[in-house]
Amino acid sequence: MGLQCYFGGTTIQTLKLAAIPASSRFILKPISKTLVLNPFSRHNYVICPQRNPFKLLVRALSSTAVQTAPITESLDNKVVKPQWKAAIDFKWIRDNKDAVALNIKNRNSNANLELVLELYEKMLAVQKEVERLRAERNAVANKMKGKVEISERQKLIEEGKNLKEGLATLEEDLVKLTDELQLEAQCIPNLTHPLVPIGGEDSSTVRKMAGTPRDFGFPVRDHLQLGKELDLFDFDAAAEVSGSKFYYLKNEAVMLEMALVNWTLSEVMKKGFTPLTTPELVRSSVVEKCGFQPRGDNTQVYSIEGSDQCLIGTAEIPVGGIHMDTILAETQLPLKYVAYSHCFRTEAGAAGTATRGLYRVHQFTKVEMFVLCRPEESDSRGE
Repeated sequence: MGLQCYFGGTTIQTLKLAAIPASSRFILKPISKTLVLNPFSRHNYVICPQRNPFKLLVRALSSTAVQTAPITESLDNKVVKPQWKAAIDFKWIRDNKDAVALNIKNRNSNANLELVLELYEKMLAVQKEVERLRAERNAVANKMKGKVEISERQKLIEEGKNLKEGLATLEEDLVKLTDELQLEAQCIPNLTHPLVPIGGEDSSTVRKMAGTPRDFGFPVRDHLQLGKELDLFDFDAAAEVSGSKFYYLKNEAVMLEMALVNWTLSEVMKKGFTPLTTPELVRSSVVEKCGFQPRGDNTQVYSIEGSDQCLIGTAEIPVGGIHMDTILAETQLPLKYVAYSHCFRTEAGAAGTATRGLYRVHQFTKVEMFVLCRPEESDSRGE
């Protein structure tokens, strides 16, 4: 989720909001934190969510980053139209090619930076030619308005006709190039925060600890063992009803989850956060604007067949869209939300001991903290 902003003079006057990724360091962005409610873990805490690579690099955004036509294909050359268009700063990408390429590598993205830059240069060339022909067409039209000899007028008519035909062809080429450029550029992941470690889980670093681990005086049971002994959940029945990676909570586990949700909402509301329950079905275009890929073999998103809607994998998506395409005055900031929702993820590729039991399941409950603020305040809001 991200913020799109207008600049007036040297200060921000108003904010134009759109549901677009906020991981770029160059845009006004919200801070989103998550409380993963696992009643059987000794590690329940507020964390900054770890996401798959965002699919859009945005430096400067404008009011043009809104939804356009749905995905279609041209019968001529099968050019797929993007579902939405983002105001991507291609000049910045070109001028910072090495940094962008390194970020693509670090995020294990398959984005094709060379193709993006090639398409950008082609688009600029065609755009320049289109502007030249438009200027010539306008010049011919202005000549036609004055007193012109019949023979000269006929020449101008023929010239105008040729310019019109040539311009129509070039404008069609420009649209196709722009669409192809958008599709490729939206695969470039956002720049990561400088403090993000490069690598897998083994590369993670502890930046801050609160409190000390409790000494129970006896061996701590695995949550699966504890849940089985106390009859707190049923994985077998859930597997029969829904498939693998689902669960039933039972008995005290149900009350514990509700208590955790209520306690979390109450505590966060004391800090001035507005509580929300969100839609759990959203348009696929909003999912994409938030930096997630709703389609593909490795997608984490459940799509609804025969619909343009998807199940949310995080409340960030519907909360990020709550002010989409609206204007907020700077005096209204910060806007602070705490959202309760169920989340649904395909967990494609998830395997191993770290995914047993209540970990890496397809459906879970989550409380999300979400702040819309000025960029210079974002780090402090994340503390």
